[in-house]
Amino acid sequence: MSDRLELSDAVASGEGWQGMVSDWSADRETFKDVSWGKAMMWVFLLSDTFIFGSFLIGYMSARMSTVVPWPIPSEVFALNIGGTDFPLILIAIMTFILISSSGTMAMAVNYGYQRNRKRTAVLMFLTAALGLSFVGLQAFEWTKLIVEEGVRPWSNPMGAPQFGSIFFMITGFHGLHVSIGVIYLTVVAAKVWRGDFDRRGSYEGVEIAGLYWHFVDLVWVFIFAFFYLW
Repeated sequence: MSDRLELSDAVASGEGWQGMVSDWSADRETFKDVSWGKAMMWVFLLSDTFIFGSFLIGYMSARMSTVVPWPIPSEVFALNIGGTDFPLILIAIMTFILISSSGTMAMAVNYGYQRNRKRTAVLMFLTAALGLSFVGLQAFEWTKLIVEEGVRPWSNPMGAPQFGSIFFMITGFHGLHVSIGVIYLTVVAAKVWRGDFDRRGSYEGVEIAGLYWHFVDLVWVFIFAFFYLW
């Protein structure tokens, strides 16, 4: 209560918004033991959660309200190998790769806590490589749908025309996050490898990068469940 009164006095005394920002930034209870880098990453991830949540809610609304039959995912995303169609096999491989990358990222953060520079860097490079392979498989999936199946953002020969626009928007937005994450992890891993974090005395940058990557992996789990299994 006293903190609020002091904040009101600061605003009333002419300090205005600058006084408010100064008070909140110096608040040792609100931001206790939390660095600005980690706090801002959490704020970013929270805002991104709202965006992905809106996309998925829009997808569910469009699918439940359309009067045109919705394409069956197990047929649309089947991969023909040796003359046999394997439903969702490509998507399963992509999901396995992304979940595995979350494991390697967790190990990288663990070795970062131990200040093991080489293992941390190697595991981060491996995580970035797995992310890059995911993007490559997603590009293959897009090419198959566009070239072989004739799916477009404005039309779809297999059913509801909304399918194409929603699919490319959601998976494309997530793929953009993965691509940015690959670059982000590569840059951080390079800094770890040359000893920048040893000189700083903290590997918190690795943990912050891990927060971003785990978020990207978690979002894919929801996309996989709602878009490919429903």
